[in-house]
Amino acid sequence: MKQELSLPVIAHIQTDFPAKFGIPKQSGLVKDLRGIIVFEPPFRDANAVRGLEGFSHLWLIWHFSDNRDKPWSPTVRPPRLGGNTRLGVFATRSPFRPSRLGLSAVKLDRIAFTEHSGPVLHVSGADLMDGTPIVDIKPYLPGDAIGDASGGFAQAGRGDGLHVVFPQELLNIVPDEKRGALLGVLQEDPRPAYQDDPSRRYGFTFAGLEIRFTVNSNTLTVIEVEENQPIR
Repeated sequence: MKQELSLPVIAHIQTDFPAKFGIPKQSGLVKDLRGIIVFEPPFRDANAVRGLEGFSHLWLIWHFSDNRDKPWSPTVRPPRLGGNTRLGVFATRSPFRPSRLGLSAVKLDRIAFTEHSGPVLHVSGADLMDGTPIVDIKPYLPGDAIGDASGGFAQAGRGDGLHVVFPQELLNIVPDEKRGALLGVLQEDPRPAYQDDPSRRYGFTFAGLEIRFTVNSNTLTVIEVEENQPIR
C-alpha cells in the first residue's frame, strides 16, 4: 500500500545563488559561503532553538523545490562520472528522487533574535539555492562523522581544485565580503564534470553578479563580471 507523507516547510534559506549552476557539489566545500535561515511564522519561536547555540554544526533536511514537477527515475547519470554511466538513484545524491529531499551539513555561525522574524540562523558552507525550503533542522554530532567510510564513485573527481586567474579590475567589482566565497566556488570548478571545452564560456549568477569564465586544463580565467541586480 502506497503511503504519502506531508512535510511542513519550517524555514527557507537565503543564499547568493539564484540558480543551480555554480553551487558547490556538496556542503562544506566552500566554508566562506554564507546563508541565512528564516523560519516560517508558525515556527518563529525562540523556544524551538533553545540549546542550539551549544552546537557548532547543523544538519539541514530540505526539499529539491526546483525539481518538484519533474518525475523521479530509478537510474540517473551522475555528472561526476561524465554523465554517461547509469547508477541507481539511491546510490547517488541526484535531485530526481521520489522524496525530493536533500541533506546538508552546515556550520552554525550565530543565532540572531529579531522582533519581526524571530530566531534567524546564520550558517556557512551551505550548498543550497536561494529560497530553498527546509523541512527540518537537527544538531550535528561529532559521532556523525564515520572515519572509515567509503565514498564510492563520489571520490572520483578532477583533482585538488583549479588555479583561478581573476584580473584585479574585475575582482574590484566584487564586494570584499563576497570575494573569499566566490574564489572558493571557482576553485571547486562549477562546471558539470562532463564539460571540458577550453573554448567554451561559462557563467553563473552569484550575489547579484554575473560571473563569466573559461577553463583551460587546470586554470580558470574570469573574463567578465557584471552587476545585474542589487548586491545584498
